[in-house]
Amino acid sequence: MRRALVVGTGLIGGSIGLALRALGWHVTGSDIDAVRSERAYELGAIDEIGDDPDAEITFIAVPVSKVVELSKSALARLTPTRKTAVVTDVGSVKSSIVDFIDHPCFIGGHPMAGSEAIGIEGANEHLFQNATWVLTPTANTDYDAYFLLRETIESLGSSVLELTPSQHDSVVAVVSHVPYLLAVSLMNIATRKAQENIPLLKLAAGGFKDMTRIAGSDPTIWPDICAQNSNSIARTLDDLLNELVAIRDDIAKGDRETIMPLLSTASLARRSLPSLSLPPSTPHQLTEIRIPVEDRLGVLAEVTTLAASLGVNIEDITIVSLGVLSLIVDQHFTAKFVEELKELGYLPIVYEVLE
Repeated sequence: MRRALVVGTGLIGGSIGLALRALGWHVTGSDIDAVRSERAYELGAIDEIGDDPDAEITFIAVPVSKVVELSKSALARLTPTRKTAVVTDVGSVKSSIVDFIDHPCFIGGHPMAGSEAIGIEGANEHLFQNATWVLTPTANTDYDAYFLLRETIESLGSSVLELTPSQHDSVVAVVSHVPYLLAVSLMNIATRKAQENIPLLKLAAGGFKDMTRIAGSDPTIWPDICAQNSNSIARTLDDLLNELVAIRDDIAKGDRETIMPLLSTASLARRSLPSLSLPPSTPHQLTEIRIPVEDRLGVLAEVTTLAASLGVNIEDITIVSLGVLSLIVDQHFTAKFVEELKELGYLPIVYEVLE
């Protein structure tokens, strides 16, 4: 039986445990909060509580300020008789971690997956399917350890993307850290305004909820992230402020000719984003079909039942926004599925092939 150790049994650590156990791994878990590790055991995220010196892989799933200390401790306990073992983390900052752990069997990692759910209660064995999992190997990285980790991550349904620690920190500032801070800012503005205009939050649906969803995630991890990726976050916030100031000035002048290209460029770029990242083992090409739908009982069942009747396997389904479904299907079934959707009165939109 393959063995893994998860240090930190919150949302991500618990989800790793559930996913590995579903594949037959024996998972040991520990947490600074004994109640949390006991709950992880009750929910089946781990097989037992404690340490496992025979673990092939140790996942350090704790706040980023604690990763270096706990990773070094785990590396010091690696069993000398085991041919290959690896320690990795799941923190959303990499430079401040990788730069301080000089060991061939440590590989910085960051699964780009999560939810607004908080703690072990939100753990989900499918969390990493079709996700991108960043790894940051260095020139000192042991090849066998890297191969072991990469193979395991891909078995969870994720695709691996290699970046340098500094590349990672710069990118996630744009796609993760600043969007969270923006959502927090919008939510706080709305909350203050609601004290003056009571109906405000009752009207906060659709786009507002989509934009602020991440503000509902666990706030306790973010002070460390902001402190350890402060330079990249500050630079990205400067870019955002410049964009907002320019748009504000154009709006104040009523300059439609300047505003329209900005909106069109953003719209095209947003609609071109793929709905999911495919693992390298995917044997066929997929297309994304977006379907505007009415807000009525049974519409989702109608679409999925049609797919099943045609033998169309839905690889992924997402509610992209209020009234729009996104389905990822095998390219070979796209034309027939779209034709039948139109027969039912839907107006599907087919996007580019995803590879």
